[in-house]
Amino acid sequence: MLDIDLQIAIPLLAALAAGSLIGLERTYHGRPAGFRTHALVCLASALLMQVTTHQSQWLTGVPLEAVRLDPTRMAQGIMTGIGFLGAGVIFKEGLTVRGLTTAASIWITAALGVLYGIGFYFPAVLATIYVLGTLALFRWFEHLLPTQNYVAIALRFARDRAPDESDIRSLLEQAGFKVTGMTYRLEEAGSAFQYDTIGMTLNRDDPGRLAETLRGRGDLLSFSISPAGD
Repeated sequence: MLDIDLQIAIPLLAALAAGSLIGLERTYHGRPAGFRTHALVCLASALLMQVTTHQSQWLTGVPLEAVRLDPTRMAQGIMTGIGFLGAGVIFKEGLTVRGLTTAASIWITAALGVLYGIGFYFPAVLATIYVLGTLALFRWFEHLLPTQNYVAIALRFARDRAPDESDIRSLLEQAGFKVTGMTYRLEEAGSAFQYDTIGMTLNRDDPGRLAETLRGRGDLLSFSISPAGD
């Protein structure tokens, strides 16, 4: 009986530890689904797999030939259901989408729980190390890579003081942006003219420098610079 208890306890403890480690990384970076969420996801996945791998312990008085639980179907159900939790941490903030990495970490944490739950320790431990390495080290590596940064730029002028489009394009190009398109609109009952565009730059500091340049312009009524997708 003690051996069976250990066979149940060890996978659950391993799953709890793995989920906690991944959750700590998410908590450290201020993500909404952090330490407790990942720990519970991994533990729950392992616990549900224990239900299928230890049928004889809870199907007392029922012939095992009469009832069969398929572990693969349980794993499929876990991975399908975890999608609802992952979707809950993805949200739109302005023109950007946040939470995709956290959703992916919840998904892989559920998969790790499945592996720990069936006692498949070698790939489970190896995958845990890979996940922690991906979340921690790849973040540093991403900052070293040149990436295209897209920002939505809106410039509002008094209608009678609005510069030509060529002047706006020249201003943005001098600030390091490649302009992909331009739209125009009248605001405030026709008293203000606004340019809207998406600018692309390879330098993460360019948006801040552009903001400083725009702050010094006396003909601007207002401006906004916000992250945008491609």
